[in-house]
Amino acid sequence: MKSYICAIGTANPPHKIPQMQVADFMATALQFDEQDTRKLKALYRVSGIGQRYSVLEDYTRQNGDFSFYPNTPTLEPFPTVQQRMSVYRKHAVDLSEAAIRNCLKLASPSQLGDLTHLITVSCTGMYAPGLDIELVERLGLSPCVQRTAVNFMGCYAAFNAIKLADSICRANPEAKVMLVCTEICTIHFQKHAEQDHLVSNALFGDGAAAVLMQGQPCEQVSLELQSFHCDLAPAGKREMAWHIGDTGFEMTLSSYVPDLIKKGIKQLTERLLQGLKTTVSEIKLFAIHPGGRRILEVIEQELGMTREDNRFAYQVLREFGNMSSATVLFVLKELMQTLTPQEQDEPVLSFAFGPGLTLESMLLKVHYADAKAAV
Repeated sequence: MKSYICAIGTANPPHKIPQMQVADFMATALQFDEQDTRKLKALYRVSGIGQRYSVLEDYTRQNGDFSFYPNTPTLEPFPTVQQRMSVYRKHAVDLSEAAIRNCLKLASPSQLGDLTHLITVSCTGMYAPGLDIELVERLGLSPCVQRTAVNFMGCYAAFNAIKLADSICRANPEAKVMLVCTEICTIHFQKHAEQDHLVSNALFGDGAAAVLMQGQPCEQVSLELQSFHCDLAPAGKREMAWHIGDTGFEMTLSSYVPDLIKKGIKQLTERLLQGLKTTVSEIKLFAIHPGGRRILEVIEQELGMTREDNRFAYQVLREFGNMSSATVLFVLKELMQTLTPQEQDEPVLSFAFGPGLTLESMLLKVHYADAKAAV
C-alpha cells in the first residue's frame, strides 16, 4: 500500500505588512530609545523576511488607532489570553476553509463530499467544540467524517499530521484525507525586550495550508511518501519552547537553535535514508522549513547544499515569514508547482524543527501519472 500528497492549497489573511514596518511598530511598542531601535532594525533587516501577513491591521498603524491593542503609549492593559483566543477563533475557520478550497481546486476531480478524514493542526489557538467541527459545518462535510486534532506541537506538527494521513491511506486505499495547518502567530506578540522574544517577534506570520492525501496518485503530479525519521536533541529543550502565559502564548527561540540543528541534521538524514537506495548527494529537490535564515544556512553547510537547492525555503521565508506548522507545506507547494515529468521518481528531502528540540525528516518521491508518455 502507498500514500500520496496530491495537492496543497494555501491562504493568508488580508493584511500584508512590510518587515521594516513591523520593526517600527515593535520599537514603538517596546519604547526603545534610538540606539536600541537601530539594533532592532538591524535584526529585522538580516532576517531574510520581506513581508508577513497578519489578521491584525494594528501592525500597519504606528500612531495608535488600534483595533486590538489598547490605544495607549504602553499598549496597556495588554491583551489577555482570552482576548487573543477570541481573535483566533474569529479568523482560524476562514483561513482554514480558504486553504482547503484552494487545495481542492488543484485536486480535480476530488470534491468535498469525497473526504473521509479531516486532520486539523495548530499551536496558536485552541477551543472546543473546535476548528475541526466548525469546518465540518462550514464546508458541509458528512458528520461521519473522521476527525483528529494535532495541537500545540509547534513548527514540525505538519509532519505528524502527514504521518497520520499516511497510515490512514495505507490502511484504506479508498481514504481521502484532508489535513489543514492553521497558525495565527501574530496575535501572540509579547512585550518583552529579551533577545529570545525580539527574535520571535521578528519571524512569525499568519497562514494556513491544506493537503489532500490519498492511497492513489492523482491525475497530474503527486508526491509519494517514502520514509520518515524523527529525532530529539534534549539539550535544546530550553532553547526552543512554547508556553501559555497570562497575556498569550510565549515563544522561546534561542540563538543557539541553529547550532543544535547543525549538530543533529547530518545524523538525522543518514538515519532517514538508511536502507533506502538514496544518498544525500543524489537528492536535488528539497523542502526545508525556514525556521530562520541562519537555520537554512547551517543545513546547507552540513549537507553540502547550495542556496539554489534551498530556493523554495528562502522564497517562502521572504514572502511570508515563519508561519509555524503551515510553513513547510508552503515550501512543498512551491516545489510541486515547478515539477515536470522529467523529474519522475526524483527524491524530495524535507525537514522541520520545533520544541523539544524536535527534528523531523521525510523523504518523498515525485510521481507523474503520464511521465513515460511525456518524456
